Amino acid sequence: MSQQPSVVLATASYDHTIRFWEAKSGRCYRTMQYPESQVNRLEITPDKRYLAAAGNPHIRLFDINSNNPQPVMSYDSHTNNVMAVGFQCDGNWMYSGSEDGTVKIWDLRAPGCQREYESRAAVNTVVLHPNQTELISGDQNGNIRVWDLTANSCSCELVPEVDTAVRSLTVMWDGGLVVAANNKGTCYVWRLMRGTQTMTNFEPLHKLQAHDGYILKCLLSPELCEPNRYLATASSDNTIKIWNVDGFTLEKTLVGHQRWVWDCVFSVDGAFLITLLRTRLQDYGPWQTVRKCKSTEDTKRQPCVVLFTMAPNLRID
Repeated sequence: MSQQPSVVLATASYDHTIRFWEAKSGRCYRTMQYPESQVNRLEITPDKRYLAAAGNPHIRLFDINSNNPQPVMSYDSHTNNVMAVGFQCDGNWMYSGSEDGTVKIWDLRAPGCQREYESRAAVNTVVLHPNQTELISGDQNGNIRVWDLTANSCSCELVPEVDTAVRSLTVMWDGGLVVAANNKGTCYVWRLMRGTQTMTNFEPLHKLQAHDGYILKCLLSPELCEPNRYLATASSDNTIKIWNVDGFTLEKTLVGHQRWVWDCVFSVDGAFLITLLRTRLQDYGPWQTVRKCKSTEDTKRQPCVVLFTMAPNLRID
């Protein structure tokens, strides 16, 4: 087993590969084949030991530090594209959302689904509230639902814009805000208030017309970025926009992408933003391009996802 890297940067695509990158040099140092389907989403466990790859219709779990290209566990209960995957903070369980209209919870030690919630429409995005007891999902019909894991039921349902797909959701690290981005380029922002019971209450805060095209990813900055708070939006208009959460004013428009920007992620200290489009991986910091690398040789396919975790004191120079 190789030494665990302080930075894990991975991408995947419709080219049926998962690639690992050296963050400083932009060099691809490992490629794994994923022959069964395209990869829709990647996520790394909190201990950086395992990588989950969400495909169609399965999820595969890989050991990051092993040279074994085979998954250590497979999760096969979904019946359509898995579009969202993530982990509980201690890494004890995993959640997923699929175009089969369900949100599922999995015990990492067993292949079977532990819980299933019916959304009644294709699920595009799922996030776990920092309280670790609520999942928030967004679907193709424009519904946002809060799934109370303690009560094992849907505790709240919102429809910010009828018949407009919710493409991406993000929650502030302290649980104070949630942002939903849709296919019309609009972000809806709510303040999350804890009620007297277990459910989280949504208080409308702001409506932001961020882009002219689809918003493919929205992302709030991490805790170590404080006192600054940013919202990043990636769009089909070939741009990334950075918004100051205080008033949701435009901080910066990041241009230079030649195609749709499908994904983005902040480094854990908020100093860098990594973005992914169809053929190229870029990182910005602070808000200027500092590194580019070609992420796939398959330039005729849609991408792809990117995942990045970073040691708090490590910088990309």
